[in-house]
Amino acid sequence: MRELFYSEAIKEAMVQEMESDDKVFLIGEDVGVYGGAFGLTFGMIDQFGPKRVVDTPISEQAIVGIGIGAALMGMKPIIEIMFSDFILLAMEQIANQAAKIRYMFGGKACVPIVIRTPGGGGTGAAAQHSQSIEALLFHIPGLKIIMPSTPYDAKGLFFSAMKDPNPVIMFEHKLLYKKIKGNVPIERYEIPLGKADIKRVGKDITIVATSYMVHKALTVADKLSFEGIEVEVIDPMTIKPLDIETIINSVKKTNRVVLVEEACYSGGFTSFLASEIASKAFDYLDSPIIRVASLDTPIPYSIVLENEVIPSEDKIEKAIKGLLI
Repeated sequence: MRELFYSEAIKEAMVQEMESDDKVFLIGEDVGVYGGAFGLTFGMIDQFGPKRVVDTPISEQAIVGIGIGAALMGMKPIIEIMFSDFILLAMEQIANQAAKIRYMFGGKACVPIVIRTPGGGGTGAAAQHSQSIEALLFHIPGLKIIMPSTPYDAKGLFFSAMKDPNPVIMFEHKLLYKKIKGNVPIERYEIPLGKADIKRVGKDITIVATSYMVHKALTVADKLSFEGIEVEVIDPMTIKPLDIETIINSVKKTNRVVLVEEACYSGGFTSFLASEIASKAFDYLDSPIIRVASLDTPIPYSIVLENEVIPSEDKIEKAIKGLLI
């Protein structure tokens, strides 16, 4: 075990995967000579060469299309989309090709690609570089979606994603890269897709949070423990497929739940999750299901305004106390 930044854990996982399998290659904008928009791939082109660390033109549809074709021919592409906002430019390839091919060919063909992409706000990058768009992809059958919140989770989920025969989207919050450190084993290890993690055990209320919101939820939970409120924090890690059983069991224990995500309130992933909890644990609820999400507005350039739009620790704390007090 060593302490690594979130970004370092992902890079280590990619390097180990490429060292172990010559069929694995990395492709994306500025992943080679420049070392990636956030520095994750720095030095990889020197280690593996330009045929396995492939710089591309600015064409997300072409990048994903190349990855799909290569996967169909037996390769194992790691595709980097520079900002998750830009996935929208490749939706034809992702939604109508990658997500559908295995089904349409009766399982005789599959598309084992991993699409890594940084998302989320908090950096002053404004409306076109700060979105959380996982709910758009959540709606598409055939895709798997992971949202690791810690370095340990990121490395373990990445290896599982690389083994999966289906296309996997890996959302990496930008603030996690150089802000969050944690213990990470040197060796390879896997965290199963579709399994949630209880980040903090509690008895009074459940918080289900994704990605960077997990850390805000944990901060609030630690603060409230001094007031005698014990919060259970659950990180789904994989939102598709979703480990609803772990979440339901927690709600049955605490009888109250707050759902936190950075995506916009309308149509967010937690809308679906709230529906599942209501249908599977209604008799155990002592209060309404509360959702904390970003406002339904583009992310402002101003950091002051951006902080008003995105869920804050104060908003999470207010939601919890609103159900308990």
